[in-house]
Amino acid sequence: MEDVLVVAATERELERIDAAAGLVCGVGPVEAAAATARALAERRPRALLHVGLAGGRGLAVPSLVLGSEAVYHDLEAAIPVVARVLPDPALLAAARAALPDAAVLPIGTSAGVARTRADAPVEAMEGFAVLRAAELVGVPAVELRAVSNEVDEPDRTRWRFDDALAALADAAARVLAAR
Repeated sequence: MEDVLVVAATERELERIDAAAGLVCGVGPVEAAAATARALAERRPRALLHVGLAGGRGLAVPSLVLGSEAVYHDLEAAIPVVARVLPDPALLAAARAALPDAAVLPIGTSAGVARTRADAPVEAMEGFAVLRAAELVGVPAVELRAVSNEVDEPDRTRWRFDDALAALADAAARVLAAR
C-alpha cells in the first residue's frame, strides 16, 4: 500500500516497520486523537494503518488481530452510549488477505490498562481515537494489533513485548506490501 500513514503510540512499536510515512501519536486516546488529526490535516494520506501492541483475553501471545471495530469503553462508562468506529471494508479485506491467520475481532479502547469491559477480546489504548480521526476527515483506516499479554496479567515481566513487536513488524510489512 503506497501513501499509507502508519500510526503507532510509541517509537518502539513503529521502529521495526519500514513505512514511508510514520507517526508516533503518543499513548492514550487524547494524545492519539490530537496527533493523528494534525498529521492527517498536514499529510492527507490515501490510507491509514494503525499498529500496536494489545492485551488479549484468552488469545495466545503473539496473536495478530485486525479490528472488526474500535469501541471506546471510557465513553461507555460515562454515558450509556456505544461509541464505535468501523474499519474501511476494502482495507480490512486487503489486510485479511495479507494476514489470513489473524483474528478479526473488536478492539476496546481505554485510557487505562484492564479497563475495558470483560467481553472485549482485545484491549488497547488508542484505536478508537486514531480511527475516529481518520473517519472524520475521510481517510480509510484499519487497526492491526499484536497481543503481548493477557489483559488481567498484573506482572508486567510476564508480558512478551519482544515477541509481539516482532510479530507486529512482520505483519505490518505484509499488509503494507499488499496491493
